[in-house]
Amino acid sequence: MKPRKKKTSRKRPCLNDLIGECHSIARSKGWWEDERNDGELIALMHSELSEALEAMRARGSKDNIAEELADCCIRIFDFCGAREIDLEKILVKKIEYNKTRPYRHGKKF
Repeated sequence: MKPRKKKTSRKRPCLNDLIGECHSIARSKGWWEDERNDGELIALMHSELSEALEAMRARGSKDNIAEELADCCIRIFDFCGAREIDLEKILVKKIEYNKTRPYRHGKKF
């Protein structure tokens, strides 16, 4: 694992700030003029992960793969913004829970 970069004095946005910004941009670009179907939105998140996999299979650069993963995050954040999901709170809660789980969650694979 690479060492972490030194922290700068610049304040980074929290996850909920990014969620608000992603959803605001999507609304401003017309993606929420009509109500959107949750299944379709989840499928779009999945499609971005598939694009990341295809980039890996094509031996894409780390930046190319990271862009596809960022696209997935943007879709997830937009969804959370639209549905008023506090992803930051739940993510922290899940991380703390995962610390208590056994090695590989007691599974073989």
